[in-house]
Amino acid sequence: MNEHVSIARTSEWNGGRVRIPAPIALLAELTHRCPLACPYCSNPLELDGVKSELTTEEWISVFQQAAALGVLHLHLSGGEPAARRDLVELTIAAAKAGLYTNLITSGIGLTEKRIAELSDAGLDHLQLSIQGSTPALADKVGGYKGGYARKIAVAEWTHAAGIPLTVNAVCHKQNMDQIGDMLDLAVTLDARRIEIATVQFHGWAERNRKALMPTKEQVLRTNTFVDEARKRLEGIIVIDYVPADHHSTYPKACMGGWGRTGINVTPSGKVLPCHAAESIPSLNFQTIRDMSLEDIWYDSDAFNAYRGDSWMPDLCRSCDRKAIDMGGCRCQAMALAGDASATDPVCIRSPMRQLLVEQADADSRAEPPEFVYRGRSIEAD
Repeated sequence: MNEHVSIARTSEWNGGRVRIPAPIALLAELTHRCPLACPYCSNPLELDGVKSELTTEEWISVFQQAAALGVLHLHLSGGEPAARRDLVELTIAAAKAGLYTNLITSGIGLTEKRIAELSDAGLDHLQLSIQGSTPALADKVGGYKGGYARKIAVAEWTHAAGIPLTVNAVCHKQNMDQIGDMLDLAVTLDARRIEIATVQFHGWAERNRKALMPTKEQVLRTNTFVDEARKRLEGIIVIDYVPADHHSTYPKACMGGWGRTGINVTPSGKVLPCHAAESIPSLNFQTIRDMSLEDIWYDSDAFNAYRGDSWMPDLCRSCDRKAIDMGGCRCQAMALAGDASATDPVCIRSPMRQLLVEQADADSRAEPPEFVYRGRSIEAD
């Protein structure tokens, strides 16, 4: 447990008083380098180069600041975090700071020896992505021949090292009908949890909408399947499910609400409220090289931009769901409505809702074009 943590603050912002809680999670994007080329990659189209990445010492400082701020969970991510040669050293530092460490990985770049070293370093958990239930589909989606076989090996090494495993199954039009097989695979691999996460349409996924957008029928079948599987496999595996936004009635509280629970730090040290926040051009994000993590969390313009409800349009501010969905996703509003302060078009009450439904339906029924793959980057550090 962290011994020295910040408490929530109440600040004047957007014309009202907003209570800002201390964050509980930090997503550390250690690098954008990755041997895979997933067409739904959540990283930006313009990737940070290796020369701009935070040094080992800078990342350790970020972890220490996060622990002091109140963060409990640290997610080591990328790109592919195993591309960092200092991954074990960073894990040791995070554990010493009192953070619960979760490695989010494709598995490529991990060996049995390295997983054992990470276990000895204090790694608490490993989340392994799979792109399909068969080698052919998984390797096609990831754009990496032999990737499926390596993932299976990594899962076995992880289990042998005694590290709890979560399987992350990103689902979309081309693999959603294999969700049952992917769940069976997760059980076979002794995973404690599976996250069935429908693609979020930002960045690379937006470029691949017609290839990835599931049909409404696929989504409804998956909703029913997840409900039934949770009952059938209770006590065997935990099933987390992120449903498709475009076929939902109401938006989700994206990231638990803007600047409420988590922080993203990019490879170059830019501090964001979520993965896609840089898609909002009106916001300016500080880096950890410019300001402390605490000052950015509590006082920066970007983190305070969509806290509270005074920024909301009347439709949202007067809605009885505003405390549930916190206004929905700001990046989605920016992408679909051209205005980050607009009502999330996913909401059934949005004036753009019908246009969203029609566009999603057309994209989902289109013949899937070839993937536009994310560029690979595996240069050495």
